[in-house]
Amino acid sequence: MCGICGYISRNRITEEELRIMNDTMYHRGPNDSGVEIYEGKDGYSIGFAQRRLSILDLSPLGHQPMHSADGRLTITYNGEIYNFLELKKELSDYPFKSTCDTEVILAAYLKWGIDMVDHISGMFAMAIYDRDTQDVYLVRDRIGKKPLFYWVDGENIVFASELKPIMKCPGFKGEIRRELIPRFLFQQYIIAPDTVFKDVYKLEAGGVLKFHNGEIKKWKYWDIKKVYAEKSREPVRSYEEAKEGLKERLKKSVADRMIADVPLGTFLSGGYDSSLVTAIAQEHSNQPVKTFCIGFDVPRYNEAEYAKEVAQHLGCDHTELYISEKEMFELVSSIPQYYDEPFADNSQIPSMLVSKLAKNDVTVALSGDGGDEFFCGYNIYDNVAQAQMLEIPGAIAYGVGQIPVGGGKLLDKMPFRVRVVANNRDKQTKTQLVSGSYIEAAAAFVDTRDIIPILYPFESSYGVNNFQVRRMLLDMDTYLPEDILVKMDRASMKYSLESRCPIMDTEVMEYSFRIPHKFKYCKGDKKHILKDIAYDYIPRELLERPKTGFGVPMDEWLRGPLKEQLLDFSSTSFLKKQGIFDSDYVSKFINDYVVKGDGGPATGANFSKIAWSFFIFQQWYSFYNI
Repeated sequence: MCGICGYISRNRITEEELRIMNDTMYHRGPNDSGVEIYEGKDGYSIGFAQRRLSILDLSPLGHQPMHSADGRLTITYNGEIYNFLELKKELSDYPFKSTCDTEVILAAYLKWGIDMVDHISGMFAMAIYDRDTQDVYLVRDRIGKKPLFYWVDGENIVFASELKPIMKCPGFKGEIRRELIPRFLFQQYIIAPDTVFKDVYKLEAGGVLKFHNGEIKKWKYWDIKKVYAEKSREPVRSYEEAKEGLKERLKKSVADRMIADVPLGTFLSGGYDSSLVTAIAQEHSNQPVKTFCIGFDVPRYNEAEYAKEVAQHLGCDHTELYISEKEMFELVSSIPQYYDEPFADNSQIPSMLVSKLAKNDVTVALSGDGGDEFFCGYNIYDNVAQAQMLEIPGAIAYGVGQIPVGGGKLLDKMPFRVRVVANNRDKQTKTQLVSGSYIEAAAAFVDTRDIIPILYPFESSYGVNNFQVRRMLLDMDTYLPEDILVKMDRASMKYSLESRCPIMDTEVMEYSFRIPHKFKYCKGDKKHILKDIAYDYIPRELLERPKTGFGVPMDEWLRGPLKEQLLDFSSTSFLKKQGIFDSDYVSKFINDYVVKGDGGPATGANFSKIAWSFFIFQQWYSFYNI
């Protein structure tokens, strides 16, 4: 786990400038650093840099940038290749010097070229310079576990694991894309390939970018839509076979992720996913697995007591720490420093706290991320199932609702839930159930009609009629890589901690597409097959309870200790000077939300997500002095 950055440019960037860019990511790799510049052809120079968090082969032999034995290739790389030991046997004719996975990637490229991406499995973001062809490749893992940004400046390109190195690059202007802001305010994150800056992009999950002499070509070597379509045509029809097949793949995935030359543990919330990962890890360990959980004094958020019971049952070495609201609040000011693009999922704060706790004892932590998206675990999946059952009544209600009544429409008089289903007529956004007033409020923050659609308008591309499956695929494409994985990457790397996610192993993900949906959502039981596997290790009574999640009291903070700062951010003078938002609308919206807080569509607590997203954006803007 590391941070990487570099460039391919005709504009001279010095070694010292590249070093400054690289060192903005010190937290991602405090153990070592490397900065190198190479002369290419046609006036181009290539700069590669890395900050290293040593996980495999802690010796200097794992130093990066790393060169192939024949000098043809150079790589700077962030991540872990979990099948590197099998590949190393297959590539035994290569003269390996180290025991790390980085050198295996170089050997794989020399044998298969860029098609080596089809052979490696893991989480990664990398840049490879091929001197023979003068190509530079940027590559990202299949589900987007590791981040990779790039700035296209004419015929030059600058890349990095985070935005900070790019912002430090000479000549970077940082022009904000106003048209993206309403979507951010609503979704609370920005999906690839977009970023908050003009001409700066995220490489998509499962993507390859080839840069040659100023020209860029991109393609996806692994795409959820295509892989799902292919694998779902070969379903595992027997439940017992599906359960056993999934269990064996999970066991292998966990075992692969326990390979490390540093201390390792697990995040344990006491929920199904983290408990199952921990149980399998304990099965593979000859000593108690270290587990970590944070607790809260607020009962509705607190899962620590359940995690402790699970840990005791499994025989783990458990550490828990109860966190006060004050300790959570103190982290708010650090959000823009480590989430260097606006990111407003407030569960980032508890995620940072549990990462800090784990780092005291381990350098690698396994998590249960991915279980909800691949096995139908979120509560929204119940809602979209109900929405599909109400499709015909909803269409009728929509038609009848157009009847004029008292200067408006009959639909406006109907109950909220009826309006949501009735207005859900767009086939591209069928599973994104939301109040229209919420979208209208977010859209009005920026005074322009040229905005990117707030909802994701590509659901029909999945070719799936089942609303639950369609929403799961949408979440795998958007929410999982751009929210959940971003949250954990930045939270863990803030403390130089590597987070590994066994459920997002390639074989597990692809096998999940072969499991019939009725095995995942069985008579209203979400994540049925995954729960069934968990019960093989842990008594049902320790796991069965309503789903909860991390969160912070946004309303109380925004209307309390953050009130003055939020009002300053939304004053008309600040907004007019900033030149991004509709100053009159935003100032009134935030003032009503903060001061009144008890009436009117723009003051209810259901608008706290927009208010929080706005606060986080303004905090980010002020921190980086954009």
